[in-house]
Amino acid sequence: MNSESQKRLTARVKRIAGQVTGIERMLAERRYCVDILNQIAAVRSALDALGVELLTRHLETCVLGHGSGSEHESAAPMSQEQLLAEVKTALGRFLK
Repeated sequence: MNSESQKRLTARVKRIAGQVTGIERMLAERRYCVDILNQIAAVRSALDALGVELLTRHLETCVLGHGSGSEHESAAPMSQEQLLAEVKTALGRFLK
């Protein structure tokens, strides 16, 4: 992952952390339940978007680019069957 992508992902995670902190503050302030639920929905949406971006990058670099040197430095050498199993597991966890 290049440094620009890393910066964008880090900024996205920081925004999500800020949203979660906002929920904590809303609870402490005893804000209206529907307002809090709306904020929770926004956090879920932001996390889903982050997950889709990471999954897309994984598919592009670690799966399609497997063996080309573009995969993550921590990626273990795997067969196509192992890569497919890993993606199925990751998708199963992400989509729960």
